[in-house]
Amino acid sequence: MRQKFLFLLLVTLPISFILWISNFFLSSTFGGGVVEPARWLCATLLPILVAWWGLRRRSVSFSGAVCGLFVGFLLTLGSYAFFVNLLVFFVMSSKATKFKGSYKRKFEKDFKEGGERNWVQVVCNGGVASLMSWLYIMDCGCGEQPINLLYNYRCSWLSLAVLGALSCCNGDTWASELGTVLTSSQPLLITSLRPVPRGTNGGVTVIGLVMSFLGGMVVGVGHYLALLLLVSNSVMLSSPPQWRIIIVGALGGLLGSLIDSLLGATLQFSGMDADGKIVERDGDGVVWINGSHLLDNHAVNLISSLLTAILLPQLALLVM
Repeated sequence: MRQKFLFLLLVTLPISFILWISNFFLSSTFGGGVVEPARWLCATLLPILVAWWGLRRRSVSFSGAVCGLFVGFLLTLGSYAFFVNLLVFFVMSSKATKFKGSYKRKFEKDFKEGGERNWVQVVCNGGVASLMSWLYIMDCGCGEQPINLLYNYRCSWLSLAVLGALSCCNGDTWASELGTVLTSSQPLLITSLRPVPRGTNGGVTVIGLVMSFLGGMVVGVGHYLALLLLVSNSVMLSSPPQWRIIIVGALGGLLGSLIDSLLGATLQFSGMDADGKIVERDGDGVVWINGSHLLDNHAVNLISSLLTAILLPQLALLVM
C-alpha cells in the first residue's frame, strides 16, 4: 500500500509542476490569470491524501484512486468548497456502503466487501461534477464564491450544478445502502407502487427517501461550512443567506434518488436468481422482475447526476 502511495506521489507531483509552469507561460504570453501556486499545490496534494485514505480503507481500487486524482484536482482547483463536497460524498458514501455488509450480501449478488470503487464508478459518480468545475474555472476563475442567482447567475449556477451532482450521488448511495437495512418494510416499485424484493432497482421506501434527503443535506452542510470559513464576512453579508444551501443540497439528494429510481425501474434490468438474490443480468434460472437491458448501474448513476446537476439550479431559484 505504501508503494502505491509513493507511486501516486512521485508521478503526480512532476506532472502537476509541469502543468503549472505551462499555465504560467501561456497566461503570461497570451493573457489571462495565473493560478496561484498554493491553490495548485493543494489541488494536487489533497486528492492524493484522499486517495491514500481510500486505498487503505479499501473504499477505492488503484484504478479508481488514479482516476480520482483527476476528479479531485479539477474540483479543488475550482473551489475548496467543491473539494469539501467531494470529500463528504466519498467518506460518507464509503461508510454507508460498509454498513451492515453481511446483511446486504444475503440479497445482493454483486455485493463487494468494503464497496471498493473502480475507475468506471469514479467517473460515473464524479465525472459530471468535474465537468461543471472545469466550466466554472473557465468562466469564473479559481476561488470560492457565495451563491447569488440574481447578480452572479452563471457562477452560482455552476456551483449549484457541482453541488447537485455530488448530492445526487450521496443521496442515492444513502438510499440504497442505508434505506435497505434500516427498515423492514418491503420496497415499492416507483413506477407502479407494486411490492418488489429488497434490492430491486427502482424500489423505494419511505426510509430510503428520507435517507436520500439526509445524504444530500450533509453535502450541502459541507458546502455551507466551507463558504463560512473561506469567504470574507463582507461578501457573505452582501449575499443572500447561504444557509439555504443546506436545503438545496437535501433537495438534490432527494431529486437524484428519485431520478435514479425512475431510470432503474424502467431502463435497468432487475431479476432474481435461483438463490433468491437480485441480479442485473439475465441468465438461466433468473426470473425477471422489472426493467430492461438498456442501461446498467453505472450509466444510471451518470445520467442521474447529470440531470440533477442541470435541474437543481432551477429548483434552487425557489429556495435561495
